[in-house]
Amino acid sequence: MQGGEVTTERYAPNVDADEKLISWSMGKSITQALIGIAAAEGTIDVDAPAAVSEWSDPDDPRAAITVDHLLRMTSGLSFAEDYVDDQASDCLAMLFGEGKDDCAAYAASQPLIADPGTTFNYSSGTTNILCRLLGDIYGRDDAFSAWADSVLFHRIGMDVDLTFDAAGTWTGSSFLHATARDFVTFGQLYLQDGRWGDDQVLPSGWVEYASTKQAENDEGTGYGAHWWMRDNQPGVFQASGYECQRIIVDPRSDSVVVRLGKTPIELAPNVDAWLDEILAELL
Repeated sequence: MQGGEVTTERYAPNVDADEKLISWSMGKSITQALIGIAAAEGTIDVDAPAAVSEWSDPDDPRAAITVDHLLRMTSGLSFAEDYVDDQASDCLAMLFGEGKDDCAAYAASQPLIADPGTTFNYSSGTTNILCRLLGDIYGRDDAFSAWADSVLFHRIGMDVDLTFDAAGTWTGSSFLHATARDFVTFGQLYLQDGRWGDDQVLPSGWVEYASTKQAENDEGTGYGAHWWMRDNQPGVFQASGYECQRIIVDPRSDSVVVRLGKTPIELAPNVDAWLDEILAELL
């Protein structure tokens, strides 16, 4: 999409514009949008300690973890984000194993291994803690879906399917299904600084907060607040998911690029090199 118009669209065999595909970790960036809306409504204070029952004892050092720490992946909680080794992966245990019935409880029960705010550790668990915070305020299952539709998805014309765990919490780290056009619409919202027509959907400054680098992973890739940077392209940021799901927001060219698929992780550098070529052509 460039200039607010879809300029190029291509699908693999047996997939079309109506096919809803999984977000994987692009759902984290959508969670960030909902947290921003809750902050604007006054129901969540991003800079305050997160209201997590597992940390309610003021003597628990985890009680110092703020919503901002969770958004920036600097909570200090132990969490192994591995997609292959099911013996070592907290992510797989949370989504598909012992934690699957209450993902947030699994994540919130992890011990602290660093002081909050000091160490970056990418964690699907922290996103699901954020989703439970939203659920505590706005309801579970259908009630949550109705709220999210009314404040975000339907306001910008998205039609999404959310997946909830047995506790009724949306698994925002990983499980949202939408069409490619829905995902590009979401990216367009961020390109427009959270505005949709005359409607300020996200609070002022929320996109800047999302897209300002505050930390980086071991490979040196920058991270803002539940959004990744594309460090070789200043000002460009992206929602990124397993198997090379991407929503790339490029203010330089007034464009949003979405790529969905099922690509082995070892081929991710090839996909991103191809996406770099597309971004260069849009300039």
